Amino acid sequence: MNDTLIKGGRIITATDDYHADVLLSAGRIALIGEELDVRADRVIDARGQYVIPGAVDMHTHLEMPFGGTVTCDDFTTGTVAAVHGGTTAVVDFCIQERDQSLPDALATWHEKIERCRPLADVGFHLAVTDLTDPARLEELAALPEHGVTSIKLFMAYKGAIMVDDETLFRTMQVAGRTGSVVMVHAENGDAIDVLVREALAAGNTDPIWHARTRPPITEAEATSRAIDLAALADCPLYVVHVSCAEALAPVQRARAAGAAVWAETCSQYLYLDETYLARPDFEGAKAVFTPPAREAHQQEALWRGLETGVLSVVSSDHCAFRFADQKALGRGDFSKIPNGAPGIEDRVELLHETGVRSGRLTLNQWVELTSTAPARLFGMPAKGTIAVGADADVVVFDPERTRTISAATHHSAVDYNLYEGTAVRGGPSAVFVRGTLVVRDGELVGEPGTGRFVARERFGAGAALTAA
Repeated sequence: MNDTLIKGGRIITATDDYHADVLLSAGRIALIGEELDVRADRVIDARGQYVIPGAVDMHTHLEMPFGGTVTCDDFTTGTVAAVHGGTTAVVDFCIQERDQSLPDALATWHEKIERCRPLADVGFHLAVTDLTDPARLEELAALPEHGVTSIKLFMAYKGAIMVDDETLFRTMQVAGRTGSVVMVHAENGDAIDVLVREALAAGNTDPIWHARTRPPITEAEATSRAIDLAALADCPLYVVHVSCAEALAPVQRARAAGAAVWAETCSQYLYLDETYLARPDFEGAKAVFTPPAREAHQQEALWRGLETGVLSVVSSDHCAFRFADQKALGRGDFSKIPNGAPGIEDRVELLHETGVRSGRLTLNQWVELTSTAPARLFGMPAKGTIAVGADADVVVFDPERTRTISAATHHSAVDYNLYEGTAVRGGPSAVFVRGTLVVRDGELVGEPGTGRFVARERFGAGAALTAA
């Protein structure tokens, strides 16, 4: 027996807000009620604090090869950082190599989590890069049998992982009939490739040109194209990391028309703008991620998208490369800077600080965007809520806890933090992964291996626990 009783907390879900006790037992939420009279091995006094479902970050890149290097967080360090920030489940991108079978790609990522023993639960999306072998279509259709019900396609990074429209459309056809959702990185990679070559030929090599060669119209065009192709294929579509009003507009139109289209934004687009890329001494390389940070006025459009439900999720797109040696690969050529930035630990607290505390989001919206919606959309009905029978992924969140975000104190293996010096009020005081206490008052108390692989349900199946 290793039961925990959480007493007197304010329970916040995507739809509820009330005070009650919560009993965690055998990895599940066993009881919820006022003044529960039960025995437990551990009692946590949560008076004055929120009790929320563990956050779900369905956009991470842990131990991922890219740009001649590998992201510096593996499934140990990355999930240690995640749980410190209140994230108890991640869905990571398994990247198919050229000429690689999809089962072999999945086996590679399973080996990573077996070797690194994560602290948080882990699911996989599969990023398709090569369908030239006809056998790959059969493998695509079989993915749901392996608990993988989301397929990622890159419409950018020409010459590396970008796919053509035929591959995009054929994947959508298979996904639509087999219960998977297609996710797209929506940028016009062909146009961007031309702009990058022109910039370098003109001697423009600094990090700011990462943004100037990927203007909003390249994101908007690809987003609109993906939405149209998904409609033709009768396939649900999820647009990752929307960064600007121009790309948000076709999402809004599609959703207003009742299309099966959803979209996310990421923390960095809400807090950073392209002036970061112009910082001297190559420091702007820290903010080279894709799509790029936009002009500051774009943030208002994204916040409106969150407030109105046009954007369904806030993810981290955690893709951490060290500044000292990995980002440095692009000194003198912005196109060689590894694309990506850290954020897995700070996402929930940042959205609470700037969204909830500013009055832009309700507590219910905060939980919806960081936990409930990703769990519901990506086939994890036992996660993302506080309900009897749900996984005991629970965070006791102290709204008065304060900290200053810094690379000196974060838990990622990366050597910088995009939000360095930002003060936030509100953070986890206790974090449980399926009933196991992994973080208490800022200290790691869990062991690697607490997390396990999550086999996810087919798109649209079984959302009983995570209300829409």
